[in-house]
Order: sequence, then C-alpha cells, then structure tokens
Amino acid sequence: MVAAVRVHKHGGPEVLTFEDIEVPAPGQGQIRIKQHACGVNFIDTYFRMGAYPSPVGMPFVAGNEGAGEVTAVGPGVSDVKVGDRVAYVAPLGGYSAERILPAERAVKLPDNISYEQAAGMMLKGMTVQYLLNRTFKVGQGTVALIHAAAGGVGLIACQWANHLGATVIGTVGSKEKAELAKANGCHHTILYRSEDFVAKVKEITSGRMCDVVYDGIGKDTFPASLDCLRPLGYFVSFGSASGQIEAFNINILQTKGSLFASRPTLNHYTAKREDLVMTANDLFKVVGSGAVKIPVNQKYALKDAQKAHRDLEGRGTTGSSILVP
Repeated sequence: MVAAVRVHKHGGPEVLTFEDIEVPAPGQGQIRIKQHACGVNFIDTYFRMGAYPSPVGMPFVAGNEGAGEVTAVGPGVSDVKVGDRVAYVAPLGGYSAERILPAERAVKLPDNISYEQAAGMMLKGMTVQYLLNRTFKVGQGTVALIHAAAGGVGLIACQWANHLGATVIGTVGSKEKAELAKANGCHHTILYRSEDFVAKVKEITSGRMCDVVYDGIGKDTFPASLDCLRPLGYFVSFGSASGQIEAFNINILQTKGSLFASRPTLNHYTAKREDLVMTANDLFKVVGSGAVKIPVNQKYALKDAQKAHRDLEGRGTTGSSILVP
C-alpha cells in the first residue's frame, strides 16, 4: 500500500482524500516509478471539479505530472530500465508516492535536472515550448502579451519569450507579482485589477499592439484580449482559470483585424512519442543552459494537497507548486 490523494466525488478542495492505495506490478508496456515530486497544476482542479471528465472513472488519483525513479518494468519495455530517472505528463495518477505509467509517456531526465525541477516544469514548461515555438513562432522583435505573467506558465513563458528576442508584456494581479514577472524577463507589467490592459498595451506599443496574446485566464480577459492584437495577430487561449470562454460569433475575428484564434492543448502537441521527446528535450536544453529557470515557489507534503489547491485557486501562488510524497 502507498499513500495517494484520491477524488471520490466532484467538488472543492475538500474532496481530495489522503489515503492508502494498492499499486499493481507493471503490465505490458508499463513501468512503475517511485515518485520524488508531484506537480500541481490548474488542470488538476478541472478534473477535481468535474469540468474535465476523468478518463478512468471514479474514484481517481488526482494529478497529471511527476518525476521519480523507475522501480520495475513490464513486458515489452525496452528503452527504460530499473533505476532510470524519469519525468512525465500523463492523465491522472500523479498525486501518489508510487504509480504505474505507460513507458512511452515517460522521458529520461538529464543529470542536471532535479526531480523537483522536473515535477515543477514538465506540464508548464512543455506547454510553453509548443506555445512559443509551434502554435505561434516567437522570435526577434515579436511583441507578446502574456496574461498571468507571474503564474506557473507565465514565469516560464516570460523568460523563454525574452530569450527568443521578444518584447514581453505581462498582466499581473499585484505589485509584488509585477516585480516577480520583471525579474523573470517581463519587460512591461500591467496591473489588471486597477489598469485597463487594452489601453496600457496601446500605450506601451505606441499603438502598434501585439503580434500574439497568450491567455490562460479565459472568461475574464475575453474579448478584450482581441483588442490587444494588431491585424493578422494571434489569440492563443490555452487555459480557463476564470471560466470557459463562451461560444462567440467568428465574425468578431474579421472585424477586429482578420485575427487568428487557437485553443491548443499539450496532449495534441505531444501525442506522438517523437514529438513528446523533442518537446521535453528542448525544454531540458533551455533550462540546462540557464536561459530559463524553474521557480518552484511552493512545496507541500502530499497529505496537504487540499491546501495546495486552495492556494492555487485563491491566486495565492507564484511559479510552480509541487507535492512531496
């Protein structure tokens, strides 16, 4: 029996139950890992509340990300062996001291990436990798607006976009978060609670507006985000922290400048094994070089998962949060 955090019914943080579970031997194509750190992400709250359906039914072990050591391999596994250090993003099962995982979803960790770093960056870091390099290719001279710039994805995105040569504008909820975003590569910050972010973007860019808006907020920042874009600009919606964006008349994209809009997910960008490995290796390379640092600013014991969710949903966190079994 191993310690885990399970969800037996949908609801608030109080439905996260700390209990012992049985972890079986790995089957065909599977590995078993002893986890050293588990990532905490906003998507975990969507599964907990029932906004996203559980692919394994009820009850389920929460969490989609972690890092640890391989303790057993099942039949048909050849490229991962016992003792390997690995990290992953996979559907559910993350908040556990040990777990079974499809071997093809695990990536080997370089020696210069710690378990805690990996658990704090796999989902968020690989998300930033595809957002900045594939959904819209950020480069020298790009003007990018990043909502929630001091959040988990935001701090990584600010650093990486800056590294690629972009001018980075970020929205934040407080002066403290503004300082944090600036320390992580954000050139201009906007206090969205007290400032009109569309007007500020216009002022900062001298009316040119942005090439791309990266929006993990959702309902509260739409459709104003579209007004921050130049003609032919890209609106990239990758999260719904404030609620889902409702259906809208697609003609709004034409009237606001022949805009592009996308709602990408990491699952689709890393569905093929080769894309997963490429995305992870690109992340490991940029972090290993020191160009992008992974701020793990909150650590909780596994049993304190409820507090981790309360802090995350209450906008009380910055950077990455992890659970330590």
